[in-house]
Amino acid sequence: MNPPPDSPPAVPHAARPAVSDADLLTSHIGGDPHAFSEIVRRHRDRMWAVALRTLGDPDEAADAVQDAFVSAYRKADSFRGEAAVTTWLHRIVVNACLDRMRRKSIRPVADDELVEAAERDTPIPDQTGERDVSMEVSAALKLLPADQRAALVLVDMMGYSVEDAAQVLNVPTGTVKSRCARGRAKLAPILSHLRNRSDLTRVSSAKGAELRDG
Repeated sequence: MNPPPDSPPAVPHAARPAVSDADLLTSHIGGDPHAFSEIVRRHRDRMWAVALRTLGDPDEAADAVQDAFVSAYRKADSFRGEAAVTTWLHRIVVNACLDRMRRKSIRPVADDELVEAAERDTPIPDQTGERDVSMEVSAALKLLPADQRAALVLVDMMGYSVEDAAQVLNVPTGTVKSRCARGRAKLAPILSHLRNRSDLTRVSSAKGAELRDG
């Protein structure tokens, strides 16, 4: 009889499941020096997209995202697990953007000013390419009050449901719907030349889905 092997043969096993965001945050709170870096790696692109579309300025967006992640790093123990970690991060990023807008005292353009601008401007020639449309939409968003802009970015640009946007903004769903409706009404005069273009839908929905779903 052959002697038993010194060690049992290796048994194939399934790949280890990825560590959840919540577990990473728990590890960070417990002192793991690498856990939060992994959270940043997973979500920085989405957070950057939200900040850029909300602020419309790459430098301001970069500073807002940095402020948000520093705040999340320091206040990780405030996460109660009542929402997903991504929702919690989005809320911090949006708040960082709104704080920057308020500090700069950005004055939203009144409704009558938007109408006057639309009537005064010469017709804009039809432009091709999603980049042109995206730039026009981003410029128009800057004219909105901060709360309406944030709601429209999440719902119309990033493709989040009203319910998810309400969790991020920490307001009732009815408030999100109202802010989106008022924001769309204000944008209508200055984006009317894009109304019949499929580019606008592709920029806001397809790109938003790509960023949202990673």
